[in-house]
Amino acid sequence: MGMLAWAMMGLAIWHFTIWLPDRFWGGIVGALIGALIGSVVFAWIINGFSVPGRHDTHLLTALDAIPGALIGLAIVWFAGVRNERAAGHGEPGLA
Repeated sequence: MGMLAWAMMGLAIWHFTIWLPDRFWGGIVGALIGALIGSVVFAWIINGFSVPGRHDTHLLTALDAIPGALIGLAIVWFAGVRNERAAGHGEPGLA
């Protein structure tokens, strides 16, 4: 159940990417994958490489995934910016 909570938190954080310019590597789908993988892997690491069971899952279990989702989104974002620069599409901005 803990992994379900982590994945759902990653999905919830991903929904806020609509407010950002689409510079993610792989577009919005790349952002989704980055948020999900980042949230699950980070929470799995800070929980000692174990997944909490049904009776060990509570609200704070889901909050463990927030930093991982943000890290995953940042990695995919900077990979997309790097690919845009390498392709010669100009300097990416916030416009």
